[in-house]
Amino acid sequence: MNWQDRLIALAIVAVWGFNFVVIKWGVAGVPPFLLGALRFAAAAGIGLLFVRRPNIPWRWLALYGLTMGLGQFACLFSAMKLGMPAGLASIVLQSSAFFTLLIGMAWLRERFSGWQLGGLVVGGCGLYLIGGLGAAGLPLAGFVLTLCAAACWAFSNVVVRRIVGAGYQPDMLGLVVWGSLAPIVPFFALSAMFESASIDWAQVVSGKSLFAIGYLALIATLFGYGQWSKLLSRHAANVVAPYSLLVPLVGVLSSALVLGERLSFWQLAGGVVLVSGLAINMFGPRLLALLRKPQPA
Repeated sequence: MNWQDRLIALAIVAVWGFNFVVIKWGVAGVPPFLLGALRFAAAAGIGLLFVRRPNIPWRWLALYGLTMGLGQFACLFSAMKLGMPAGLASIVLQSSAFFTLLIGMAWLRERFSGWQLGGLVVGGCGLYLIGGLGAAGLPLAGFVLTLCAAACWAFSNVVVRRIVGAGYQPDMLGLVVWGSLAPIVPFFALSAMFESASIDWAQVVSGKSLFAIGYLALIATLFGYGQWSKLLSRHAANVVAPYSLLVPLVGVLSSALVLGERLSFWQLAGGVVLVSGLAINMFGPRLLALLRKPQPA
């Protein structure tokens, strides 16, 4: 990977890591379901003008959009509205990698390697440290909803595998943009049912709320996924994917600097263990090969 692509990868990491701070700003003025509706309406409304529809059936687009969009962000936005710290949310959401293994095994009959099993165990220990020993001051409902968001994200990952397994080769940006159509109406319906009395339209159209909606739709979604798709088209997945491990680091640092959040010792330790589990899951065999490689005399 040349230095230009490395800078692009780091820019995406920064955008996705800071995304959690922006969500905090967003849910402070816009109820979670309405924020989700506006985010995906903006992403689809602009993205559809420039991005071609993937050549896959509508049912797959809808299933991907409902799991990635409605399921993941209804849970994540609600969790952060209930007080889930932005930095900690950026860490816990990475557990989607482990949920992906479990859902893939249950739905697609996939098998995982010993390294993946080891990473799953280590990651589970990290979640225990965060939600168990580090539970002081942590909203239980927010923690559980963040795990639910991770599970929905994982389900959308398995949907993509199912689409590819059916013989289709969808562009990731096209999948995200056109899949964004599916959650719009359900989000608006949920907002009408549960949030109509709590909507303060002056807050919704405030500068901070509009910035949050624009950031989530245009920068995190269209720029982030668009550039990530281009990197994957130019480089192997195992070259691009490692950069995603930096997202929690940016999330924790930006939430500390901008929001003044501080993680407890056990929450920070759990985050380190969880990310270590992700690294084992992703790079275990390669790390072992490097350790076993003879060193020059």
